[in-house]
Amino acid sequence: MKRICFVTTSPLIVNFFLAPQLLSLRARYEMTLVVNTGEGVPLVPLPGVDVVSLDLQRRWSPFSDLSAVVRLVSLFARRHFDLVHSFSPKAGLLTMLAARLAGVPRRVHTFTGQIWVTGSWPKRVLLKSADLSIARLATHLLADSPSQRDFLIAHKVVTAGRSHVLGSGSISGVDARRFRPDHEARLDVRAELSIPADAQVILFLGRLKKEKGVSELAAAFARLAASHPDVHLLLVGPDEESLLEGVLETCAPFADRVRNVGYTFTPERYIAASDILALPSHREGFGSVIIEAAAAGVPAVASRIYGISDAIVDETTGLMHEAANPVDLARQLERLLADEVLRVKLGTQARERALREFTQQRVCELIAAFYQDILQ
Repeated sequence: MKRICFVTTSPLIVNFFLAPQLLSLRARYEMTLVVNTGEGVPLVPLPGVDVVSLDLQRRWSPFSDLSAVVRLVSLFARRHFDLVHSFSPKAGLLTMLAARLAGVPRRVHTFTGQIWVTGSWPKRVLLKSADLSIARLATHLLADSPSQRDFLIAHKVVTAGRSHVLGSGSISGVDARRFRPDHEARLDVRAELSIPADAQVILFLGRLKKEKGVSELAAAFARLAASHPDVHLLLVGPDEESLLEGVLETCAPFADRVRNVGYTFTPERYIAASDILALPSHREGFGSVIIEAAAAGVPAVASRIYGISDAIVDETTGLMHEAANPVDLARQLERLLADEVLRVKLGTQARERALREFTQQRVCELIAAFYQDILQ
């Protein structure tokens, strides 16, 4: 049985995106996962997968990074992996370098969004150089959305011949048995959070970070709340940059209608309890949460940027707004708050598309076929 190793920096990435692939592939291959388990976020159960904890920091640190490369080279050389696959920019650079030094024959990296898109000039140059190095060191390159691949080609990070997208995009697809309309969960969550059953709920699901547009969402909610006394804002995800206090300040007159849950293993419950998903990100590789909400019949309002443009069909499965523009964000949210017929129509069409193009089974089958092809 051939041996495959996944490498990434955070348990969050595993829990949200990689677990389905790992569990699906374990029947065909000896699967190993290398991840930093010291972040404080518990890892979902992965029976049959060998989990190796390694101090892979998301932030750049020369000494820590050098130590990680040395340990990865040692691991790869000892285990004789047939294929190593990295996810996230930092893990990608360290893993592809270590795998090359250890002589791993197949080195795959999946691009999931470019940090350098929104950084300052020196940071952009450095981080883009890291992506260029990943592309040179890898033997196979994937992008998790067609528009992201087009962006990488346009910026000469990858070439058309060496980069691919599996299916319509997405790393792991959506589990339609888990993410679905669920009236019971809707009522239970609202009762738990003291949200009226007939209220309108705007959901943000993900890491609370500036680049996710959380500040703009707070500003948009503050504009809407005055004219919509029944609208609530629900934030679900870890507050990685201590933004919650600022959110509550921005929404001060309506702070009693803001709910914060933090990290959860059951995002599907909060999606089922919501009416609209908001994802005002400044950058995304794909926007998987949009597809998860879609499978539950919840339409999204999200930034008009590459990556997200593959997860939403504008005016058909959701609405798009100008990135970093809280006024336009509020305008698009207002359309769905004020028009239930439109909201239901977009939600229904979003669910149909998610079940047609982005099921977890389909995405896992695509990655398995990709591995089978390159491991021959």
